Amino acid sequence: MRYALGIEYDGTPFCGWQSQAGGGAVQDAVEAALGIVADAPTRVTCAGRTDAGVHALEQVVHFDTESRRPDSAWVRGVNTHLPASVAVRWARSVPDDFHARFSARGRHYRYLLLNRPQRPGLQTGRVGWFHHPLDEKLMAQAAFLLLGEHDFSAFRAAECQAKSPIKQLREASVTRHGETIVFDFAASAFLHHMVRNIVGALVYVGKGAHPPEWVAELLARRDRSLAAPTFGAAGLYFAGVDYDPVWQLNARQADNPIVGADGAAFLATTKP
Repeated sequence: MRYALGIEYDGTPFCGWQSQAGGGAVQDAVEAALGIVADAPTRVTCAGRTDAGVHALEQVVHFDTESRRPDSAWVRGVNTHLPASVAVRWARSVPDDFHARFSARGRHYRYLLLNRPQRPGLQTGRVGWFHHPLDEKLMAQAAFLLLGEHDFSAFRAAECQAKSPIKQLREASVTRHGETIVFDFAASAFLHHMVRNIVGALVYVGKGAHPPEWVAELLARRDRSLAAPTFGAAGLYFAGVDYDPVWQLNARQADNPIVGADGAAFLATTKP
């Protein structure tokens, strides 16, 4: 039987989502907890891998098991055996041809950036930080130029394993809420470090180093070395996954508030 789970986690203490030889990945923690409840080794497949220090509001995974358990066992039971920074939010049985990664038709990321002279205290590890004033309107203009289907080689990590750098960016918005700037991105898929590299470029625009049109030039030149440095992982959240209605999963993806550094709550919502 195949199940899908929605999982949230604080990525700070982990080496990323994907299992590694030395352990310490979110996947390791999830599989260990599932194995206890299933009373058998259990492997999971996720919708989108995250790097060290990157968080998730709703990662979606699937797993196969011969163990018969109520849905509540895959939530409350598994949560009993997970570290405090990881929690299963929902569980449901799905058809055998559902695949958390390959059935996804869109993914969402959110980046929270604290923009004030002082570094974060309470929100350390949960927000990025830039100490000089940023013009969010200029950054929003620049982000708009990234919408559509493009070759995103200028925003691709050297170690990226994607077969093609061409992706369709469906949403790229920048809004300010007090001291916190919120970046929202949606695409069918993302390249490795693509969001953090885009945020880095937008920060260069926001601080006045380049005009908004600079990001369009970066796209056209397809040269990573010409762009801004990769921004830190702390403020990045995997915010959700889009699936076709036939899988009946999107209704389970409820709004999830993130509390910003200045106390404001920002809803990270998976778009229909």
